[in-house]
Amino acid sequence: MVTPALLTPQRRRFGYGEGMKEVHFRLVTGTDPELFQERLNQAVADLPEDAILVEVLFSTAHSGRVAEYSALLYYKEVEPWKD
Repeated sequence: MVTPALLTPQRRRFGYGEGMKEVHFRLVTGTDPELFQERLNQAVADLPEDAILVEVLFSTAHSGRVAEYSALLYYKEVEPWKD
């Protein structure tokens, strides 16, 4: 376990040591750009209603003629908004 005193600002931003049960990640990958976009859209649509999308990290990797697209969705579940 990492103690809060040892956390870097980057790790604090991602919620390490701050109740990880409310922090979630979802990885979406694909080699076809259109299929990847469909998967990414579906992953965002499938997020719980009480979740906020904090950040999307995107990457590509090439192996010969094939490109692999990856997105890491970082989201948190929050309390419902009350009027």
